[in-house]
Amino acid sequence: MKRALLLTMLCTLTLTARAATYYVIVAGLGGEPDYVQRFTAAANDLDKIYKSAEGTVHVTTLTGAQATAAQLRETLNGVARDAKADDDFALVLIGHGSFDGVEYKFNLVGLDVPASEIASMCNRIAARRQLVVDTTSSSGGAVHALQRPGRAVIAATKSGTEKNATVFARYWVEAFQDPSADTDKSDSISAMEAFTYANKKTAEFYDSQKRLATEHAVFNDTGSGEPVREAGSGQGLLLSNFTLMRLGTSQMAANDPAKRALLAKKDDLEQKIDMLKYQKAAMDPADYKKQLTDALVELAKVQQEMDK
Repeated sequence: MKRALLLTMLCTLTLTARAATYYVIVAGLGGEPDYVQRFTAAANDLDKIYKSAEGTVHVTTLTGAQATAAQLRETLNGVARDAKADDDFALVLIGHGSFDGVEYKFNLVGLDVPASEIASMCNRIAARRQLVVDTTSSSGGAVHALQRPGRAVIAATKSGTEKNATVFARYWVEAFQDPSADTDKSDSISAMEAFTYANKKTAEFYDSQKRLATEHAVFNDTGSGEPVREAGSGQGLLLSNFTLMRLGTSQMAANDPAKRALLAKKDDLEQKIDMLKYQKAAMDPADYKKQLTDALVELAKVQQEMDK
């Protein structure tokens, strides 16, 4: 049953280039000047990073007095009006969160917004591939309310009871500024690579400060089950295929109309290779080896053309 569910989920992931990507970034209520500055800076840095991405990108960032429940609703309603099924959508929440043992709320100027309402607003967005990155305290308490098939959810904490202010957002931003985050050397940074980078850097921060870690990031991208801390057993495929930043030759190709078709083909082949790896256990070994070899050879040819 699990294998069938995984294969069904794999089939829903299209291999075509996305028409557009919609980003919504929100820096919530800081409370103290230090937090206000920190949250706003992280949101503004992401705004610049995502706006520099290739292709058709729409970025809306809410900070300061604009970070209200009403403004968030208006912004997500706007995305719901404009986004198409083949588009990608990503929501990044930065700041403080709260959890009363039953319900998570994102702290905003004025009234807070519960995870259930955020999920409802995202559900109205047609984009089949969605990403919600909740970097707040207690964000682990939001995962179950937010998750659904086709939507990857990342939380800075493993549960709603990890209530201390987090540093995960700092390293999520840094992942797009540090080329070492591109661990598979594909000249791009996926949501999975950004998660892995930020998670590792967060752990190193607590070690360097000789402090007990009060946050442990988790994710779920299958739409069901418990959140996990690393890829495996079906978890991680959507995050691995969700490209957030291009680097080097990929970025140059994205800005070169003559090479965009090659870039789209490269994306398709990389996603096919990822899918094959997840399907390996259900495939005939000889068939798996042949398909993987063919895809790798074709990928090498495409990369060679891009490098010319």
